[in-house]
Amino acid sequence: MADLGNPQNTIDILQKYNFHFQKKYGQNFLIDTHVLDKIISAANITADDCILEIGPGIGTMTQYLAEHAAKVIAVEIDDKLIPILNDTLNNYNNIEIIHNDILKTDIQSIADKYNNGKPLKVVANLPYYITTPIIMGLFEKQIPIDSITVMVQKEVAERMRTCPGSKDYGALSLAVQFYSEPYLVANVPPNCFMPRPNVGSAVIRLTKHKTSPVNVKDKELMFSLIRAAFNQRRKTLANALNNSSELSFTKEEISAALENCGFNCNIRGEALTLNDFAKLSDNLKR
Repeated sequence: MADLGNPQNTIDILQKYNFHFQKKYGQNFLIDTHVLDKIISAANITADDCILEIGPGIGTMTQYLAEHAAKVIAVEIDDKLIPILNDTLNNYNNIEIIHNDILKTDIQSIADKYNNGKPLKVVANLPYYITTPIIMGLFEKQIPIDSITVMVQKEVAERMRTCPGSKDYGALSLAVQFYSEPYLVANVPPNCFMPRPNVGSAVIRLTKHKTSPVNVKDKELMFSLIRAAFNQRRKTLANALNNSSELSFTKEEISAALENCGFNCNIRGEALTLNDFAKLSDNLKR
């Protein structure tokens, strides 16, 4: 089977099936073998692993994954790519292609069926327009996952791993860091894709925490505070929380909680760490 990491082989397959890229699916196929090698290496794939690949495209990375893992479950939404995948992956007996929207896929049942309920490793070249819903869905549903190694927009990768005080720091940073340890693997220029995207990309690995990095009494409340703080990030934290339709605390309750935590009344949300938000949440919960 032809190595699809070679751009000419990708072109041949696209022409054979008269395939046209669909903007609505955010399709940009990876055509750089060095980047593929980096992804496989960063994901720490072993011969015992069961991999969930999201959006396999024409099967470029799927081939690489199948060479290293015990099993690869590839979930593809575009029905025009299913016959192509059946062709390009025909020589592999350890790949299962599922035609579905990943946001509507029962990943728990995939783990149960193909990996005896043990944690999956997720690897993907994600469509940039739904990166956040996919990643947060994987974390929030408490699906058995060991790590998520994904290609995302460079700017999004920076937001995931940044710290308080940065302009990129926000609700996504805190959510990702609550569930995982982010590690930037590599920046990837537009010429590594077909068609070329208009933005830079990056590979990031999110290794799921075995135990939560913070103790918080009410996780939902903490994330409501985080969303409120960054929905109006130019305002002081007190005003942002007071204006939020998600929260029902009085101005006095918010001021008292900030004071109990030792925070300045004019502090902004972007100055608070994950521990700070947990502390504030526990104070308001009382």
